[in-house]
Amino acid sequence: MLRVGLTGGLASGKSFVGRALCEMGCMLIEADLLGHQVMAKGAEAYDAVVAKFPGVLDAGGEIDRRKLGAQVFADPELLKELNAIVHPAVRARSRRLTEEFARREPDGICVYEAAIIIETGSFRDFDRLIVASCTEEQQVERAISRDHLTRDEVLDRLRRQMPLEQKVKYADYVIDTSGAKEHTLEQTRNVYASLRSIQQP
Repeated sequence: MLRVGLTGGLASGKSFVGRALCEMGCMLIEADLLGHQVMAKGAEAYDAVVAKFPGVLDAGGEIDRRKLGAQVFADPELLKELNAIVHPAVRARSRRLTEEFARREPDGICVYEAAIIIETGSFRDFDRLIVASCTEEQQVERAISRDHLTRDEVLDRLRRQMPLEQKVKYADYVIDTSGAKEHTLEQTRNVYASLRSIQQP
């Protein structure tokens, strides 16, 4: 099984690339989705997050990620503490999913999509690394539109991430998502063909 990391920055198009690779036949593991799951009511990280970050629950007792984000993205130390709670649970779920996929499809391609693969050093765990890249202004516009954040909120989050121009230096493949979706898909198809060619038949 080929292990592929897929990263980028906030609203850089990595999820679009990930979904396309999934449709082409890859197994897609989304770190952000696993993060939602481990913080769900009754899940692995729920109690620890609620105890550490008061005032983040909604009326139904679920963790409101907007409220949580407002706390942690304003304080690097709090963000580090949240990651220390959530990331081990996410890694454990990811490991189980990867192992199950490897048993089912030993010749398959498993793509792990996460924003901070390079920052955490976990990019070394993958056979290949894909970086989805666009301009910072596109990241800002997309995040405002998609996540209903203010410009200041988006810029604050971007300042806490490694700039995309640095991330691409680590990449085996760079997919430029700044143009039309079809252009992004064409690049993604080419990357998939390359990954398939280096995977053992």
